[in-house]
Amino acid sequence: MTEPDLTSTADPAMAAALTHLRQADPVLAGIIARGRPIAPRPHEDLYLALLRAIVSQQISTKAAAAIWRKVQALFPPDGYPEPAALLLLTDEDLRAAGISRQKAGYLRAIADFAQRDQLDHGHLSQLEAEAFTQHLTQIKGVGRWTAQMLQMFALDQPDVFPEGDLGVQNAMRKHYGLEETGRALLRRMTEIAEPWRPYRTLASKYMWQSLDNTPDE
Repeated sequence: MTEPDLTSTADPAMAAALTHLRQADPVLAGIIARGRPIAPRPHEDLYLALLRAIVSQQISTKAAAAIWRKVQALFPPDGYPEPAALLLLTDEDLRAAGISRQKAGYLRAIADFAQRDQLDHGHLSQLEAEAFTQHLTQIKGVGRWTAQMLQMFALDQPDVFPEGDLGVQNAMRKHYGLEETGRALLRRMTEIAEPWRPYRTLASKYMWQSLDNTPDE
């Protein structure tokens, strides 16, 4: 199925975002013109998205998919790792599915967080970006980058800017000729992205796409 051409879209929200970004930044306007349409995403299960993010850390997409299938097989009949059931599994159970002892601890921390009703989708989707990040990074193993990816992909929130992401950094170095490093680079990137508000998520997705380096979703 062919993806709709969202640069001339009938979706008013997407059309407004693209118009704003084109007018706000001529460099970004060129990237959008050369790029492929980016469709809105439906909201996802935050708990499940967090588990999958941990499973996928520091391994290839193919390996992550294979391990996730083994994890699902631990939860018959539908493969859904309910928090209470996950907390009953031993390290040995999870190691048999390809999960390291360290990651097993992270998965339990997520399950415990969910069981304490700390992953309510309705509440978390209303939080400002920094408040959301602070809430999720209470979980052992969940860092700022993971929280931002969940906002951008699981919640499809419109104004998240992952300044610490290597792909976004590389794209902005390339397209804006940035030579700064460290904190100076982050400050410069944040300054460039300021006019993108309130659509920094979509702008960042075009940055990834410009390098064909979109993070695993």
